[in-house]
Amino acid sequence: INIQSTRGQHILTVDLGPKFQSDMVTIAAKKGDRLDIVADLWYLEKDCHLEWRVQFPPDDVDLQSARAKIDSGQLSI
Repeated sequence: INIQSTRGQHILTVDLGPKFQSDMVTIAAKKGDRLDIVADLWYLEKDCHLEWRVQFPPDDVDLQSARAKIDSGQLSI
């Protein structure tokens, strides 16, 4: 996972690979300014589950305004 931060925003990018589609990724905003990301290729048995937990400093982000997209296996939040 790559995180680029500026004074006004944080941009998270992850290269999931071309097999991952948007319905295979779950992103959840959690209490305490935390973002949980789970990517799962449910039809494979190996190398199919990826998971990240990103913790931001208190009151540093507005997770309600976060947006995500997947383009050619690249997840951007």
